[in-house]
This record gives sequence, C-alpha cells and structure tokens, in this order.
Amino acid sequence: MKVPPVLVYSVLRLLAFLVPLGLMLLLPIFRQNWLIAVVFAALIGLSLSLLFLRQPRAAVAQGLAKRRFDSRAQVPDEDAEDDLSADERPRE
Repeated sequence: MKVPPVLVYSVLRLLAFLVPLGLMLLLPIFRQNWLIAVVFAALIGLSLSLLFLRQPRAAVAQGLAKRRFDSRAQVPDEDAEDDLSADERPRE
C-alpha cells in the first residue's frame, strides 16, 4: 500500500517542528519563555524542510498538478462552450 505524498510531507514537516521544540523546552531558559522556543522551532523547522524535504515537496506538487490537469481534462470543450452560451442567453 502506497502512502500519499501529502501525508508523508505533512508528517515530516510536523516532526521538523516538534523535535526542535521538544529539545528546546528541555532547556531551562526556554521553559519560562516558551513563545520564543515556538518561534525558534518554527524557523528551524522551516529551514530543515527547505533543505532536506525537497523530494517529498516535489512529489506533493506533482500530485496536485496532476489532479488539477485531470479535473480540467474531464470536461470536453463542446460541453463547456454549451454551458457558457446557455449562461449568456438573455433572460425573459
């Protein structure tokens, strides 16, 4: 069973945030200033995801592009034109 790339990327992004946050909250200075720990963890998580999660991010982008292309390909041009011309008719 293949795991969806969106799920893999989301879990890895959460880990890239939660692991540094947990490590920083173990330090006494960040226990009192937990908001600073959250901000630093977000910056570290963003940096880690940009550096190391390039392939999962590309897989997610490719899947989204494929879904968008497939949804547009399902409507034939003639049907779209008929719908458009029906909307433009003057109402009586």
